[in-house]
Amino acid sequence: MIDRKTRTVRKTIEKQTIDADVCVVGAGAAGIMAALTSARLGRRTVLLEAMPTLGGQLVGTLLGTICGLYSNGPRPRRVTFGAVDEMLHYLDAAKALHARRALNSLVLQYDETICGRWAEEASSNSTVEVVLGAVLREVRMDGRQVTSLHVATRWGDLEVRCKGVVDASGDATVAWHAGLEVREATTPHWGTQMVTIENFDQRAVAEFDGFHVAQVLKEKRSQYGLAREDGFIFAFPGRNVATVNLTHMPNPTDPIGSSRAALEGRDQADRILTFLRTELPSMRDARIRAYGLPGIRQTRWFVSAHQLSIEEVRSGKRPEDAVARCSWPVEAHDTAEGVSWETFDGDDHMHYVPLRSMVHRDADNLIAAGRCIDGDTAALASVRVMGPCFAMGQAAAHALDIRGDRSLHDIDLPGFSARLKPNLEEFRKDPWTEDLREDEIVRERADAHV
Repeated sequence: MIDRKTRTVRKTIEKQTIDADVCVVGAGAAGIMAALTSARLGRRTVLLEAMPTLGGQLVGTLLGTICGLYSNGPRPRRVTFGAVDEMLHYLDAAKALHARRALNSLVLQYDETICGRWAEEASSNSTVEVVLGAVLREVRMDGRQVTSLHVATRWGDLEVRCKGVVDASGDATVAWHAGLEVREATTPHWGTQMVTIENFDQRAVAEFDGFHVAQVLKEKRSQYGLAREDGFIFAFPGRNVATVNLTHMPNPTDPIGSSRAALEGRDQADRILTFLRTELPSMRDARIRAYGLPGIRQTRWFVSAHQLSIEEVRSGKRPEDAVARCSWPVEAHDTAEGVSWETFDGDDHMHYVPLRSMVHRDADNLIAAGRCIDGDTAALASVRVMGPCFAMGQAAAHALDIRGDRSLHDIDLPGFSARLKPNLEEFRKDPWTEDLREDEIVRERADAHV
């Protein structure tokens, strides 16, 4: 017998409150690592994510490739470890991970759905308190201390009272709502509408695999109303799908402009599909399987104790307060037409992210992880990729853990650096890279984009 009983209710002004040691805002590559690391350090950790799922751009944009996780040269080795090990082994066990050569290094292709399940399972098996659909509305401070964050959800408002905050939002959301200074680019930095395609001829995959499709796009783009003249399509071996990265749309920071840009990105993706079907015989029957969320590269970021400069990136000098390392080129999406690449001399080049670029100048318990750390636009165009974002998330959790009652600007650097030693000094060859030969190295450096 169905119970037909109901009750009537009215909205109340009460809001739920959570107390935490650490609040992480944003559950992408940096935020997931920050939250898991913080919880494993024994800290009461709350993870706030504006989307209804975990993973951020790691999952939602359908990016499908992890860059900046390996060194350069003929024998690249992984340079970032920690909880990322668990994620990679999870993907490998599901046969959802594939290594390929690119730009004198390695990138990893992965299945975003399975990666999202790892994030959900890892969070559920930890002590992290996850709040999905949590849109930050207000940040309260007492002097230089963030004391609470107030979010709206579809089920009501929530207050998180905390001792420390990791801003892994990608957009400096915490600093912005706290009324602290943030930086914005004075010229556009373009985002990408990623799509996954299917139903193409696997036997002819070499026709578009890698970056070679950009040669055709450059010649034909005006016929299809496309601005971008470079990019790539990567097929995932054995899975009958491919990741398409051939669009550019702006990333405005106002709600109306952002919504319009998202729709424009979908329109561009449809025009790309028409281009592929017409120009590449293997794509004649291709179709879009899924549209990702809008891919965002640079919007707002911290004004920190130190701004990472492109000169520091080029020099490769390790600072005393280094937290992460990377060898990925400068990948500046600074024009609608394409990407400006700057590669580095020598296979042993490595550059670093300093803690000072992560800690907001005007706060003592607020630290960024991911693309909203402080750097000039060229420096950020290298270190904002996933590899160093994984490491920055871990470093942010460790920094808050050891600071005690002190400011993040004054933590014990030797003790802090000792905790991060694997991500600063170790190199590792992974089993999923063993089948790659040295002569498979891809050095796609079009003269117009070097």
